[in-house]
Amino acid sequence: MQQVYKILRILFFIVCTISYSQAEELKIFYVDIDKIMKESNVGKKVNKNLDSLIKKKSKEFRKIEEDLKKKDEDLVKQKNILSKDELSKKLKSLETDIKNYRVKKNEFNKSVTQKKLAATSEMVTYLNKILGKYATENSASLIIQKKNIVIGKTEMDITKPILEIFNKEVKDVKLK
Repeated sequence: MQQVYKILRILFFIVCTISYSQAEELKIFYVDIDKIMKESNVGKKVNKNLDSLIKKKSKEFRKIEEDLKKKDEDLVKQKNILSKDELSKKLKSLETDIKNYRVKKNEFNKSVTQKKLAATSEMVTYLNKILGKYATENSASLIIQKKNIVIGKTEMDITKPILEIFNKEVKDVKLK
């Protein structure tokens, strides 16, 4: 029985020693992907293009809203003058215009969301290639996203070098 305990202690010591030596060989890094997406040259360009598209369309939508409000106010003013048939026709026309406006606005919002997702997806694809290459070159065992880290050494943060590589390698992402 004592021999079994001795053997178990020796095996436990060997396993702990092997595990400790392997843990020392691990190279773990973390990267702030959100920062790269926002602060990279391509990320800034995509956000700028989307913002200008949204501003342009917002002006058009405001103009349509003002026209619809004016039609509604005119209809309220003419309420006592118009016959019931004419009033109901104009009300239906106004309701149709409002419905069409809402549909156009929703379609635009969906298209902006799809464009942003497509651009982000393309940027993430490039970023994954860069991270894979970086991990191979620097013998990294693991690269973790920064938002999943509670505490980490700043030497393990590779956001800045990855951002520099990303800016050099990725020049443009198309908004589809």
